[in-house]
Amino acid sequence: MNKNQVTSASTAFPWDHPRFRSWIAVARACQLMQQTLTRALAPLDIKPPHLDILVNLYRFEGITQQELARKLLVGRSNMSMLLPQLEKRGLIERRGDRKDKRVLRLSLTPSGQTLTQEAMAIQTALIEKSLTGAPIEDCLIVAESMERIIGILLAGENDAEE
Repeated sequence: MNKNQVTSASTAFPWDHPRFRSWIAVARACQLMQQTLTRALAPLDIKPPHLDILVNLYRFEGITQQELARKLLVGRSNMSMLLPQLEKRGLIERRGDRKDKRVLRLSLTPSGQTLTQEAMAIQTALIEKSLTGAPIEDCLIVAESMERIIGILLAGENDAEE
């Protein structure tokens, strides 16, 4: 048997296992997409983590910092570093909640909305270019598989916290 043949799920080397190969391919594609997106966003002077924040504020106007951190699967300390950068550039603003003064609501400024729209166009074009030729059905299968994995990993994380 040569090293490229797979006999069973109990193959001695992880790289010979089809699920491992699949996982590595997804991880490499994500890493390359991040690198490509970083270069594409450079003229706007933002990085992918900034875009993640801006897109979520675009979609969920008035979200709290804690809700945003939960959606992005990052700690509040990461938010505490990134939000002031965006605020200083005049892209976002924090406002007190009308009902609970301890809560700050995040929203895009008009220039933040404009920049976010430009950045989303760049990201969408990159995704379209990357997936050209992939049937929509295949894209949906990948999405469903990744969503299932996310659910499994989040459930495991919640089990560990209890």
